[in-house]
Amino acid sequence: MKITSIEALRLNRPPHQHTTTPRREPWEPRDEVANPMSRFSRFKAHRSLWRPEWEDVWCRVTLEDGTQGLGNTINGRPVAAVIEDHLGPHLIGEDVFSTDKIADMMFRLSKPYGTTGLASYAISAIDLAIWDALGKLQDKPVYALLGGAHKPSIQCYATGNDVDWYQELGFRAFKLACPYGPADGTDGIRKNEAFVAQTREQIGDDCDLMIDCWMAFDVEYTVQLAETLRPYRIKWLEETLIPEDFDAHVALRNRLPWQTLTTGEHWYTHVPFQWAANHRVVDILQPDINWVGGLSTVQKIGAIADAAGLSVILHAGGNNPFGQHFSIASPSVPLLECFVGTPPGVPLEEGWRLPGQAIPENGMLTPSDAPGFGLEIPEDWLAPFFGT
Repeated sequence: MKITSIEALRLNRPPHQHTTTPRREPWEPRDEVANPMSRFSRFKAHRSLWRPEWEDVWCRVTLEDGTQGLGNTINGRPVAAVIEDHLGPHLIGEDVFSTDKIADMMFRLSKPYGTTGLASYAISAIDLAIWDALGKLQDKPVYALLGGAHKPSIQCYATGNDVDWYQELGFRAFKLACPYGPADGTDGIRKNEAFVAQTREQIGDDCDLMIDCWMAFDVEYTVQLAETLRPYRIKWLEETLIPEDFDAHVALRNRLPWQTLTTGEHWYTHVPFQWAANHRVVDILQPDINWVGGLSTVQKIGAIADAAGLSVILHAGGNNPFGQHFSIASPSVPLLECFVGTPPGVPLEEGWRLPGQAIPENGMLTPSDAPGFGLEIPEDWLAPFFGT
């Protein structure tokens, strides 16, 4: 079955308002989070001061019998241009069942401008749309195409700093966004410790607690923080270093042999994950299925993890059906991350769910068994990204 068109789309979702009144504002729009730009005072207060405001990009793949599939990524116009102007046209006429061939073509087509970074986002959207079309063509959920569900449901952990609300929703594992980094010196270490100590007391000894450091630290600061937080039994420290600094990852592993380390959200293609497994620099690989190259790439990363005795926990894997389907089918995935975007008091079903998407209940999630990824997005929500 041949591919006949590949389009970049906008999703024009109707305005959505909660029907439940929040108890308070959520943490994320107001709280400081340590980040790579924290050393510059005018950008330090919040990530929104410097992150790009590019919108989401959707991709639609159409097959010769009219079957269509949808994929999704971020980073707006540059990514949409890669889909429309370069990758998409070169894939017309390819057999949709040739997923490995198509993934390899996109990996190689993007070499003149670099596969990592923005090109990887475009590749992800196309690849996910292809898998969605495959599932619909065969009237099967995507996880069935991957060998079926490896477990009946999968445990989720909540990311964010409204921990009392996540507890009420039934989560029993929590990842905090670390507020302070090297720019805050030893005072920041003390404040981070106080924040973690308060959270550990709140959740008790039977729940897991993790720290997301979002590329904000260097080796020395990470070591100092890890040693300080050791009494609080941190399950893992996540993405502490600039992702491109491979030597620093080796140094950190040597300095902290006892601490579980994770990263991968801002790595692209399967190649750095192979390096990480070979050098044993992390214990858990954390690609983003919408950024790293799509389902075809995370399958390779899952195989790398299986061979190396590592785990895969997708970045934000519970927040979209793409990550949900891979995770339920993969033996290397023990957990799903859910970024809880609803304000305290507002149920999850009023929040970030797309039509047809499963949401966690009492900290557990089972993906939709509808064909493809199970999305039920109305046609009138979709429009050409660059107009007609």
